Amino acid sequence: MKLAVITDSTAALPKAPEECDNLYILNIPITIDGVTYIEGQNLTLAEFYDKMAASSQLPQTSQPSLTELDELLTHLASEDYTHVIGLFLAGGISGFWQNIQFLIEEYPNLTIAFPDSKITSGPLGSMVENIFYWQKHGLTFSQILEKLQLQIDGTRAFIMVDDLNHLAKGGRLSNSSAVLGNLLNIKPILHFNTDGVIVVYEKVRTEKKAVRRLVDLLHELTAQGNYKTFIIHAKAEAKAKDCRQLLSDSGYSGKVEIISFDGVIATHLGAGAIALGFTPVL
Repeated sequence: MKLAVITDSTAALPKAPEECDNLYILNIPITIDGVTYIEGQNLTLAEFYDKMAASSQLPQTSQPSLTELDELLTHLASEDYTHVIGLFLAGGISGFWQNIQFLIEEYPNLTIAFPDSKITSGPLGSMVENIFYWQKHGLTFSQILEKLQLQIDGTRAFIMVDDLNHLAKGGRLSNSSAVLGNLLNIKPILHFNTDGVIVVYEKVRTEKKAVRRLVDLLHELTAQGNYKTFIIHAKAEAKAKDCRQLLSDSGYSGKVEIISFDGVIATHLGAGAIALGFTPVL
């Protein structure tokens, strides 16, 4: 089996892409004030936040290129690959996953799977890493897909945003709800539901209580297993470190890694957001 793995630029990968053989990444463009950027090529993450803060409009994000994926699959077939797994950001927040399913039948010489990750960022990167780990340890394609689905089903993420107005601009919250929420100092906790859609999980008064609720949820939902945990932030490293300290003080003994959201996800959450994502170790 010659296996290629394709993901997108929202995945937080443990290694630089050039260090991972047989891994291919589709970029997601960000448009700010009419100019289109690719993070890591003509835009740094720091520059993204500066430009977003200076703009009167929310940046626009697109799906990965369907044409680029089609051309990549043609290339892989010509390079004698036999199997492909494409794992992209949650189908509930991007139409890309639904739009690419027809390609599975377009390449009879490739065995292709496009499972819905229902997640993004650190947990998505962990799934990509595990695919190669399982292949290295001799699992068959079907066994890899079975384990991958178990990881997808066991992965959760909870998010606290800093600015409700940002959610309103993105269409995830009404303007009136944002105004009222800000007046009442409400910090909604969002999560990826079972369909991979970001929805409100709970509404909590004050940021301090919301962060403590994130910690409580992590304890509740990881008590019966072994999990890899990420604190993911959007230009809020100090807040993320405080959250990690709170986890430590609460007795959480699992490994916790602090990482940053990429610009695509930060576009929709806004600066100051933090998330707790956890994915099972299988």
